[in-house]
Amino acid sequence: MTPKILRQLWSVVENSQTKTLLQMDDASLVQWLVKQTTTQAFLDPHETDFLSDYIASRLTLIRDLACERQY
Repeated sequence: MTPKILRQLWSVVENSQTKTLLQMDDASLVQWLVKQTTTQAFLDPHETDFLSDYIASRLTLIRDLACERQY
C-alpha cells in the first residue's frame, strides 16, 4: 500500500463525522472506510484487501481519535 493511500485513509478518518465512526460495528466501519478511501483512489483487489486488514488492525485507534474530537 502506498503512502498516498494511507494519507487518504487518515484524511477520511479526520474528515468523517465522529458519530459515524463511533456508531458502526467493526465490520461495517471497515467496509465504510474502504469505500470512502477507494472513491478517491483506484485500488486493485490486493490493495483493497490489505487496506481492509490495515483498517481492522487500527479500529481502536480510529475510535479513540473520534472520541477525542467529541470534547
